[in-house]
Amino acid sequence: MKWMFSPIGVIRSPFQDVKGMPIQASGARNVRGRVVVDEAYAEGLVDIEGFSHILLIYIFHRSKGYHLTVKPFLDNRLHGVFATRAPRRPNPVGLSVVELLQREKNVLHINGVDVLDNTPLLDIKPYAPAFDIVPVSSVGWLEGKEVDAGTTKADERFL
Repeated sequence: MKWMFSPIGVIRSPFQDVKGMPIQASGARNVRGRVVVDEAYAEGLVDIEGFSHILLIYIFHRSKGYHLTVKPFLDNRLHGVFATRAPRRPNPVGLSVVELLQREKNVLHINGVDVLDNTPLLDIKPYAPAFDIVPVSSVGWLEGKEVDAGTTKADERFL
């Protein structure tokens, strides 16, 4: 079964190139951007301004192809792609939690953006801690490396 998706808008950011950009939203805490939703979907934004944070679901539009094992930014060993957040995936779908600062009609002003400029947006969902935060007992190979996500910058390994 094949699925076809069409973007509902674009994410605007200051990042024109992958090299040197944050690898996770935790490394983009003070990076502002905009979500420009196509006018045809603007009505779907009603009441979104009541949320302080939103989930952006998007396409890694500059990633080509994929490998089932990858060397992620936070480690020097190979891991299965599904045990990483690497952008080169069988379905190049990304997810970011960003702070919603303001809505102006079909434009959402956001903080914490960690994607390339003009990234195609597939969907937006409200972030709700009661739904989205779950206690975990293990973070696998990321144990002790999560703190590095805030300072590690991307290189060109996943283009």
